[in-house]
Amino acid sequence: MREINEALLEEIRERFCHVDACPYQGPRIFFENAGGALTLKSVVERSAELAAMPDNQGRDNPASHALSDMIAKGKSDIRALFGATTGTVFVGETGTEVLFRMISAALLGAPAGGGVVGSTLEHPASVGACDRWAGITGREYVRAPHNSQTGTVTARDYEGHVNENTRLATIIHASPVTGMVVDVAEIAGYIRSIAPDCYIIVDGIQHAAHGAMNIDAYGVDGYAISPYKVFSRHGYGIAWVSDRLSALPHDQLIGASPDQWELGTRDAGAYATFSEVVDYFNWLGGKFTPSTDLRERIEAAGEAIHVQETALMDAMRLGVDGEPGLAEMNSVEVIGGIDNPLRQGMLSFSHKTIPAAEMVAALGEEGIRVHVRKNDMYSGNVLGPLELDDCVRVSLCHYNTAQEVARFLKAMRKILGM
Repeated sequence: MREINEALLEEIRERFCHVDACPYQGPRIFFENAGGALTLKSVVERSAELAAMPDNQGRDNPASHALSDMIAKGKSDIRALFGATTGTVFVGETGTEVLFRMISAALLGAPAGGGVVGSTLEHPASVGACDRWAGITGREYVRAPHNSQTGTVTARDYEGHVNENTRLATIIHASPVTGMVVDVAEIAGYIRSIAPDCYIIVDGIQHAAHGAMNIDAYGVDGYAISPYKVFSRHGYGIAWVSDRLSALPHDQLIGASPDQWELGTRDAGAYATFSEVVDYFNWLGGKFTPSTDLRERIEAAGEAIHVQETALMDAMRLGVDGEPGLAEMNSVEVIGGIDNPLRQGMLSFSHKTIPAAEMVAALGEEGIRVHVRKNDMYSGNVLGPLELDDCVRVSLCHYNTAQEVARFLKAMRKILGM
């Protein structure tokens, strides 16, 4: 088992900006990674370097050639991280925007008739796109109910909602509210068994920072991530599309090749900064395998990240450094259950008498950054069935420490008067 020891954890933390202090607040513990992970120092440096460049790709000069090379490397690196040996990768405005583009292309280009299927676990990014384009193309959009007790969705939940005429199906790889991971390959396999020609598009935005992706094994047609949630910066989203999805008509300039999805001049800094992210996975994976193969190192890094985050989640649930865990705090109710092996770097909970906003503020006073999720357009799909008005979301990443978890638990005891 690949474990991150204390010495390596120090090296890891040194590579990130603002790892233990906020420039506006001062010292703090960052448990709000689902809202946007910490940024690699190398990403900041690379972004500043390329923001100053006046040149664009596609010209015959040394600067333009260098920028074109960065874009080519970025695309290759994205493929390696995604585990995609076929298809096309492209950069758009945000993860939400590229989901809208893929979903609209699939529904405008698919044969007439049929329906659209998703699940109630999904984020408004895919739900909004499906609702809009199903309406425009005259199709029914149905959402398979997720399991509120486990906080996830399975192929079994999709049963009865998919038929041979289903034209598009969407899957979320991990929930940004419950933190539970979804078996994409299992669900996609079920959908294909019923509707072989269905287009399947995945929201991987929450999952991407927490474990290796393997698009070749999923059998899907589209996958989207938001780089600011994977140690990069805001300002762009990344998508992968299958060859069959690229073959459909989609927004592009007249005369462009079928696999062209980008509109206008690309920001070379987007690709270059994501290469820095992949270089980080490469470096981390190299600590656990002698292989020099990039994909093998990425997989090793993903396994180490999973082991580290599982240990942190166990500490939060069960206790650490003499601090009792959330399992011993009777007034706290953990969404998805306190013992759930599908949990991925995140834990959301409610309190019987203290509103989530008050809890978040109190933790903030203790120097711990967490987030409130309300029964609204973003989280009502999860909180509504549980009859909850809100919850506290505590989201970790592999660079967090057991000592930080202990400080969180101590703060919780203080707030709860234990």
